[in-house]
Amino acid sequence: MRNNIMKSYINRFLIGSVLVATAGMTSCVGDLDQFPQDERTMTASDFKNNPKEYLAGAMGKCYSGIAIAGQSGAGSSDISRLDNGRSCWSRAIFMLNEFTTDECNWIWKDSGVFDLCTMTWSTNNENVFGTYSRLLTHIAICNDFLRLTTPESLNSYGIEIGGTGEKAISQADIDQFRLEARALRGLSYYYMIDLFGNSVRCWDDTPAGEAPAPTKRADLFKLVTDDLEDVLKAFPDNTPVYGRIGRDAVEALLAKYYLNGEVWTGTKYFDKCLQHCQTIITRHQGGGFQGSGLTYCYHYNFCKNNHLFAPGGSMADQNEILWNIPYEYRMTESYGGSSFLILAAISDQNKSAMSWFGINGQWTCMHARTQFSEKFSFSSGQTRDKRAYLWLTEADDFNINNREFSTYKDGYVPIKFTNVDCDPSQTDYTTENYWNDPETGLNRFGKHNINDEAHNYGIDASATFADTDLPVIRLAEIYLTAAEAIQRGGGGSVADALQYINYVRERAGVPAWSPSDLTLQHILDERARELYWENNRRTDLVRFDQYTKGYTWNWKNNVALGADVSDHMKVFPIPTQVISSYSIEYPQNTGY
Repeated sequence: MRNNIMKSYINRFLIGSVLVATAGMTSCVGDLDQFPQDERTMTASDFKNNPKEYLAGAMGKCYSGIAIAGQSGAGSSDISRLDNGRSCWSRAIFMLNEFTTDECNWIWKDSGVFDLCTMTWSTNNENVFGTYSRLLTHIAICNDFLRLTTPESLNSYGIEIGGTGEKAISQADIDQFRLEARALRGLSYYYMIDLFGNSVRCWDDTPAGEAPAPTKRADLFKLVTDDLEDVLKAFPDNTPVYGRIGRDAVEALLAKYYLNGEVWTGTKYFDKCLQHCQTIITRHQGGGFQGSGLTYCYHYNFCKNNHLFAPGGSMADQNEILWNIPYEYRMTESYGGSSFLILAAISDQNKSAMSWFGINGQWTCMHARTQFSEKFSFSSGQTRDKRAYLWLTEADDFNINNREFSTYKDGYVPIKFTNVDCDPSQTDYTTENYWNDPETGLNRFGKHNINDEAHNYGIDASATFADTDLPVIRLAEIYLTAAEAIQRGGGGSVADALQYINYVRERAGVPAWSPSDLTLQHILDERARELYWENNRRTDLVRFDQYTKGYTWNWKNNVALGADVSDHMKVFPIPTQVISSYSIEYPQNTGY
C-alpha cells in the first residue's frame, strides 16, 4: 500500500502541479517572464507567495516532458510535428532506434513510419522531424527551468530563499532541482547526439530569442559529458526518491555516453565507461539474484508493479531499474511509454485474451524480424531463454519468417511489457505450485476469472492505459556495458567481464559463458537478447559497425530478405524544416 501511495504522489508531482505552474513554458527558446493567462495557472504574484509549489511544478514539467505528450491528457501534445502518440518522447525515440533495426517492424504502412522500417527515409520524414523537435523541446524546457532558478532571476520575482513557513523553499532544494534538470537535459542530448550527430548548442546560457548555434557532434559530446561529470560530483549521496533522478541515473548515463564516445568523437573513453559502471555495480552488489543486485526474475522489470524495483522502491536489494519514467493509469496516461509497448504488440488474434496482459485494448501493430528472433535459439517456437517466455510463436499460430510486411502473424511477437503485478517477495520463481506463470513470476491465478475480484491477482481487465513504469537504464545494461568496455581495452579483467555477463545469462536460464565465449560479437548478441525494446539496438549496431552493411534483416532497404544501405544513414538527416528556419547556413549531415 505504501508504494501505491508513493507512486500516486510522484505522478501528481509530475503532472498535477505542472498544470498549475508551467503551462506557459515555451518549446525552443524559453521566456518565463511570459506567465500564462489561464485562470488555473499562477501569476508572478502567486510565484512570489508560493515559490515552493511553483518551482516543484516547473521541475515537474522537466520530468513530464519525457513521460507524456501533452498537458491535457493522452490526446494532447506539446508539439505540432506529430500526433499525440508518436510525439511522446519515448515513442519518438523508439521509432528511430528500434523500427530501423532487426528488432521490430510496424506492420502498417503509416506515413513516414514505413520509411523508417525499410530504411528509406529522406530529409522530409515527418517522424525524423518530430523526434528532433521533441528532443529539442525537452532540452529547452530544462534550460527554461535553469534560467528561472538563477539567483538573479529569483531575485527579480522577489523570491526569498530560505524563508520560513511551509511555502518557503530552501537553497538546498533549488540546488537539487537544478542538478536534476541538468541530468534530464543530458538524457535528451544523449539521443540528439546519437540520432542526429551534429545538432545545436541549446544551453541555459543561450540568450532568450536567439536561435541555438549549429554545433559539431564532438563538441556537444564534450559539453554534455563535462556538465554531467560536474552534476555527479555535486549530487548528494542520499536515499533516492521514487520517480526522481539519483546518483545511479547520472552515472549510468555517463557510462552510456562514454561507451559510444569513440563513434561520436573518434576518441576512446572505455576506461571512463568502465570506471562509472564498476562504481554503480559496487553500490548494488549484495542482494538480489546471486548477490548481483538484479531482480530475481527478468520480467519483474517490465510488469505493473515494477516501481518496487526502481529508485525509492521497497525492494532496495533488487533496485535494478536505475532510471525510470513513472506511469499511473488515470494520472499519467500516454499513447507512448509502456502502454504503447504493450498495446502495439498484442492482438485479438492471439489465443491469450488481452486481459491476460492486464489491459483492455490491442493494436495488432508490431512483430519481430526473423533475424532477431533467431538469436534466442527457438526450436518449434520454444526456447529455454526466459526473456522470451511471453513471446507469441508457433504455439499461437505465428511464423518466425517475416516475408510479408503487413501480416501480423508473419513474424514472432516479442512481448516484454505487461500490466500485471508480480509477487516481489518470492525468490524461487520456478515453483509451479506458487505461480500460474512459473517462468515469469507474474501472478495470473485469475486469468480465466478476470471478474472474480478475490482471484484476480494483479489483473485489471478494464485498464485502457498501463501502470507499468518505463525503465530508461537498468543495472543489467550496466553489467553488459562494463563487459564490453573491458573487451574493448578499458581495463578490468576477463574474470570480471565473465562474471558480469553470466549474472545476466544465468538469470535468463541459459548456460554461463567460458572465456572462449567472450567475444565482441557475442556481447552484441547478448545485448540484443537482454535489452530489446529499450531504445538501444540501433545505437549498438552502429557501434559494432553492423547497422548499414555486413548484416541484413527482412525489409532493410525495402528488400524482403534485406540489403545493405549507404553508410551516411548511420545518422539521421537534420530535418529540412530545421535548416530552412535558419537565416545562417545550417550544414546538413553528409550524404543527405
